[in-house]
Amino acid sequence: MPAPHAQEAVTVSVFVQRLSATRLGARLARRLAVHQLDLWGVPYGSPVSDTVALVVAELSANAVLHGRVPGRDFALRLRCDRAAGVVRVEVSDTHPSHPEPLAPATDPADPDGGRGLLLVSALAERWGVTDRTGPGKTVWAECPLSTPHVAFGCS
Repeated sequence: MPAPHAQEAVTVSVFVQRLSATRLGARLARRLAVHQLDLWGVPYGSPVSDTVALVVAELSANAVLHGRVPGRDFALRLRCDRAAGVVRVEVSDTHPSHPEPLAPATDPADPDGGRGLLLVSALAERWGVTDRTGPGKTVWAECPLSTPHVAFGCS
């Protein structure tokens, strides 16, 4: 009888959900993200959970406001990589244009717009945009699983 093989620990967890390209869809994306993080062992209301929630909110809002194509959904993908110590947030939409962060001095005619990617840039270790199969793009950001005083692992 052969000896049993030891199983390797799973170090990556993934969550994927398609959502309607509406404000309600963007709100649901944020709520689903913090719920999934809590299931993975990152407590709701923790600094890591709050950071990921803000990143998901900004990227989802951008997908709904700027990346919306009528009749098309957007997709949220979370990837928790314990070995790398990051949660990768990916939001995909079907609009072909790529986002550009505004300079810190924004247009005074639009005092509430254009700061979302600046916020993502400040919160995430890194972020970017990649093309995807089919129409559109994926905007992604990687958030650390630890803050200076707290570390979490996704189980």
